Amino acid sequence: MTESYTPPKVWIWDKENGGKFASTNRPIAGATHDKELPVGKHPFQLYSLATPNGQKVTILFEELLAAGHTGAEYDAWLIRIGDGDQFGSGFVEINPNSKIPALMDRSGDTPVRVFESAAILMHLAEKFDAFLGPKENRAEMLSWLFWQMGSAPYLGGGFGHFYTYAPEPMEYPINRFAMEAKRQLDVLDRQLADRDFISGPDYTIADMAIWPWYGGLVLGRLYNAAEFLDVESYTNVVRWAKAIDARPAVKRGRMVNRTSGDPSEQLHERHDASDFGTKTQDRIAAAE
Repeated sequence: MTESYTPPKVWIWDKENGGKFASTNRPIAGATHDKELPVGKHPFQLYSLATPNGQKVTILFEELLAAGHTGAEYDAWLIRIGDGDQFGSGFVEINPNSKIPALMDRSGDTPVRVFESAAILMHLAEKFDAFLGPKENRAEMLSWLFWQMGSAPYLGGGFGHFYTYAPEPMEYPINRFAMEAKRQLDVLDRQLADRDFISGPDYTIADMAIWPWYGGLVLGRLYNAAEFLDVESYTNVVRWAKAIDARPAVKRGRMVNRTSGDPSEQLHERHDASDFGTKTQDRIAAAE
């Protein structure tokens, strides 16, 4: 039987608490150190890491470029959240919430900061009038985009944390969030039963937002939990996830700001389309 826990009258920050990410978790906001962010030559400056939230934006950038939107050229700078880069003064100026991704849009006369991944997706999609789907279906697309923003914290901070990153396994939170993760997969599976993409026949930013989380889960890339959650039973989600995974722009977008896994799938920073060839090959050679 699990030992009972009685919360204190007033919660006090325990710096040793938090599992794998204890060193960067804290109950206060703001910068911890002074550090300016680099600025490249392109209209868009992205500061990120290839977590699922980071992948959303780099996938959209690569899809925009693949669709011929040359104005969507971007520099992608690596933010190592394990090292606390997100608490540098320059990053906090762009995102006071100290979370990746963060974007500076320098395409106009006055630079514009954009933070929160869905806000960045909407900002770019509206700027280029792309991947929004037809106007008559906009409400449906937006509903699924914001479904992801509300649902994924239960998958990542809930199931993923307690199943993979917590200091020790705990039955109640794992069971609670596994149930919710499976419920969410069932929501998606039912939605995808009679349509190619999340909001209908068109590939949109809703797919780009949902895929890195739930596509990554059913493709076995998140939390080593595919068997535990029986993801193969969600056949419509698996079909959708594989179809998006095969898109060349998605393959490139997944690589940007990646620092883990196969070296051939890592591109720590992206400043030009040619980086996918030269820098990736150099990294593969160095790892051999």
